[in-house]
Amino acid sequence: MKMDKVAGSGFDEFYTPEYAVKPIMKYIKPNSTIWCPFDTDKSHFVKMLTTEGHKVISSHLEDGIDFFKHEEECDYIISNPPYSLKNEVFERLFQLGKPFAMLVGVVGIFESQKRFEMFRDNTLEVLYMNKRISYFKNYEEQKPSANPPFSSVYICSGMLPKQIMFDEIDKSYNIKNIPDVKIEEQKETKICELCGVDYTGMTYEQHETRPFHQGRL
Repeated sequence: MKMDKVAGSGFDEFYTPEYAVKPIMKYIKPNSTIWCPFDTDKSHFVKMLTTEGHKVISSHLEDGIDFFKHEEECDYIISNPPYSLKNEVFERLFQLGKPFAMLVGVVGIFESQKRFEMFRDNTLEVLYMNKRISYFKNYEEQKPSANPPFSSVYICSGMLPKQIMFDEIDKSYNIKNIPDVKIEEQKETKICELCGVDYTGMTYEQHETRPFHQGRL
C-alpha cells in the first residue's frame, strides 16, 4: 500500500520488528532512561530496550497520553512515529531538546521545505540500513506483512558519533533468540573490561550477546 494513501486514511501506525530496533541500541549509554512516546508495552522497542537493562517509559494516545502535550524525564526519546505526523513530531522533538532516534521512511523526508529548514537549523544525524524494513500491521502477526516500497532510516539528534552512519540488519534476528538472563545473588559486581557495563547476574557469554557490547567490538 502506498504510504501517501496510508497517511490520508488515518491508518498509518505500523509496528517495528526486532531486527529494526537492534541497530540503534548500540548507541545508547548503559542504564539509560528511554521514553517511547508512540508505544504500548507490546512494542519491540519497549521489550528490547528493557531486556538491555534500560528503564523504559512507554506512552500512547490510546492510553490518553498525547505526545504533543506530555513530557517525560528521560535520557533518550526513541520510537517509530505515525507517518502522517512526522512534521509535527520532529518539531516537538527539537523543542524538547532531548537526544532522539525516530524510525521513518526515507522517501521525501528532506523534500518538504519546512522539514528541510528544520533539519538544516538543528543537530541531525541519519542511520542508514542495508535492507528495507517490513512492519507488523498488528502484534498478532507471526511475521511483518507491511512492505513499504522504500527504505527506512533513523533520523536522530544527539545520538550518533557521526552525522551519517551505516549498519547492516539481520532479518533473522528475534528477541526469542536472546539467551534468558537469570538473575542470581552475586557478592561481587562484574564489570566488562571491554565496554565498561555491569553484567552482574549473568555469564560473560550472555553479556556478549548484548548489542551495546557488540557495538564496542
